[in-house]
Amino acid sequence: MEFRRLGRSGLKISEISYGNWLTHGSQVEEDAALACVEAALDEGITTFDTADVYAGTRAEEVLGRALTGRRREGLEIFTKVYFPTGPGQNDRGLSRKHVFESIHASLRRLKTDYVDLYQAHRFDYETPLEETLRAFDDLVRQGKVLYVGVSEWRADEIERALRIADEMGFDRIVSSQPQYSMLWRVIESEVVPVCEREGIGQIVWSPIAQGVLTGKYKPGQPRPEGSRATDDKGGSDMIGRYLDDDLLTRVQELRPIAGDLGLSMAQLAIAWVLQNPNVASAIVGASRPEQVRDNVKAAGVRLDADVLKKIDDVLGPFVERDPSRTISPSTRP
Repeated sequence: MEFRRLGRSGLKISEISYGNWLTHGSQVEEDAALACVEAALDEGITTFDTADVYAGTRAEEVLGRALTGRRREGLEIFTKVYFPTGPGQNDRGLSRKHVFESIHASLRRLKTDYVDLYQAHRFDYETPLEETLRAFDDLVRQGKVLYVGVSEWRADEIERALRIADEMGFDRIVSSQPQYSMLWRVIESEVVPVCEREGIGQIVWSPIAQGVLTGKYKPGQPRPEGSRATDDKGGSDMIGRYLDDDLLTRVQELRPIAGDLGLSMAQLAIAWVLQNPNVASAIVGASRPEQVRDNVKAAGVRLDADVLKKIDDVLGPFVERDPSRTISPSTRP
């Protein structure tokens, strides 16, 4: 495993992070989830990403049990706040009330006294940004949060938060967690330049595009049983936009590129996002330990310019680059 600094902070994280969004507490049984975390630790992953809302709070609980007994100082545990965790009007969003209640619940579920990174899971248009940033800063001062970040925020929203933090003396955002892959590059034109200038690192999710870039979905063929495309707990909703036969045909054309490099297609996809110098880590998820072991082999891989051009030539018309595709709900969900 190799490690990178998170933006200009002093925190170093593993190039490959382990995330449990659509798996722990939902898609796979707990024994399998624990085995995946064990494999991640064995392979040198130290960075673990989750959120209070994943699997209705169960994902944090599973991760907390999986990491029990591990040396806390040797881990970086990340979680998030914004989406609903209960039925009440204040069980969501980025109000001071919900931020404080959510972190305390997350710490209980994760069985830890602090999280290394606390992230605003979306931008909250119903809460003054000053209120959210003050709440985050208070948690930093209390030692319950070491660093703060955001997920799926647009460039102008990040800039507003930085300006307020500087004016009010709050801790600055050190990270952004966007979707990013060969097929989804909406951060490149606006978010990445702002973050490079301001010392913010990207921790990217879905580097294999919900599994599509592994090549397991074949054009004109039924979706594999047990795959995300057949998951009725949220996975199939996310992957649907990629299950176009023309796109899947193009993805199969990446197979010889990966083969020439001695990489699996998943390794090629993960290595691709790590070529971006603003990316600190790529989040991978897994339902089986062997998937973790395959994915971590992307750490340290360097792709030359010719390879990157071949990938662009293959996927060209199917790459999404529009920065307006980064959207937070106009009202709390």
